Amino acid sequence: MTRRSTLGERNRGIPEATVARLPVYLRALHVLAERGVATVSSEELAAAAGVNSAKLRKDLSHLGSYGTRGVGYEVEYLVYQISRELGLTQDWAVAIVGIGNLGRALAGYGGFASRGFRMAALLDAEPGIVGEVIAGLTVEHIDDLETVIKDNGISIAVLAVPAAAAQPVCDRVVTSGVTSILNFAPVVLSVPDGVDVRKVDLSIELQILAFHEQRKAGGPSGVEEEYLEAVEGQ
Repeated sequence: MTRRSTLGERNRGIPEATVARLPVYLRALHVLAERGVATVSSEELAAAAGVNSAKLRKDLSHLGSYGTRGVGYEVEYLVYQISRELGLTQDWAVAIVGIGNLGRALAGYGGFASRGFRMAALLDAEPGIVGEVIAGLTVEHIDDLETVIKDNGISIAVLAVPAAAAQPVCDRVVTSGVTSILNFAPVVLSVPDGVDVRKVDLSIELQILAFHEQRKAGGPSGVEEEYLEAVEGQ
């Protein structure tokens, strides 16, 4: 069956919408920490994250973090709280399946390691790519997917494969025991209960931006909510 991730609902009752915003807060906090900022008010952090301060305070209250009146939140401790809640204090082994342009870019991104994600395996079906060394890892053949996942203790699989290959690859990944998948393929995946899938579709994001550009230019109005619901529901 096709299902949405329920990670937030299972995570001690924290709403999924809150879970989705926690990485945004964490990114803003890392920027503040790099600037040497020790404490931050809810208004300042909300502005940096692009949300209103009431929503931010409510989100952080789910973590048991309420800040100090007149002082705000301690940046370093809030980074720790959010990182712990998101599971980033652990070492998550990640495999990327599909080493085309996108897969290569993801493999070479150095920001994952500092956030608790370790690139452990790269897989592809193209003979000209298999055996190539990218970011210190040798690309392995997708025929060996099950063995690679087991030997490397893969926790998260990133699918950067063509749409037609996404579901078969997903099925193999799930059968191998992986229960968390980040999908870049332009297709909705069917997974069993207990498997969480996050879908990244740049075309949908561009469509939403096009909608807002049309509004700013004085284009059709009166169907805003219907349009967004249709686009975001794809």
